[in-house]
Amino acid sequence: MEYTIDEAFARPAALYQALGHPVRLQILDVLAQGEACVCHLTTVLGKRQPYVSQQLAALREAALVSDRREGTLIYYRIRDPRLVALLALGRTLAGGESGSTGERARISEGPVPDCPCPRCQAASGRLISPSTIHLHA
Repeated sequence: MEYTIDEAFARPAALYQALGHPVRLQILDVLAQGEACVCHLTTVLGKRQPYVSQQLAALREAALVSDRREGTLIYYRIRDPRLVALLALGRTLAGGESGSTGERARISEGPVPDCPCPRCQAASGRLISPSTIHLHA
């Protein structure tokens, strides 16, 4: 099958367009450390759930993240680990930090205070029922 120049660049352009939003980059930065539920992302980023869900939908549409449901929670993860290297390269080219992703969020050092997600609750010794969490994508 033969592609025109426009067709050959359409998919990479869609990828870069999806990466062209600061909050989406922050979400990917958190997800580079591992799978996270929507409520965890909203707590870490300090953003409202509908806004985070909107950005996650754009990342999902661009096939950058995948999701899975566990009870009432929706968990997201980066689909292709090469994306983590691309994000680090982008920061370096932009004159920013060249370190690994996640250095800015620092969520891997234990539970995030006030995070209602089951993982943070269990890690902090404060268990809540997942049915009390009403944050969905």
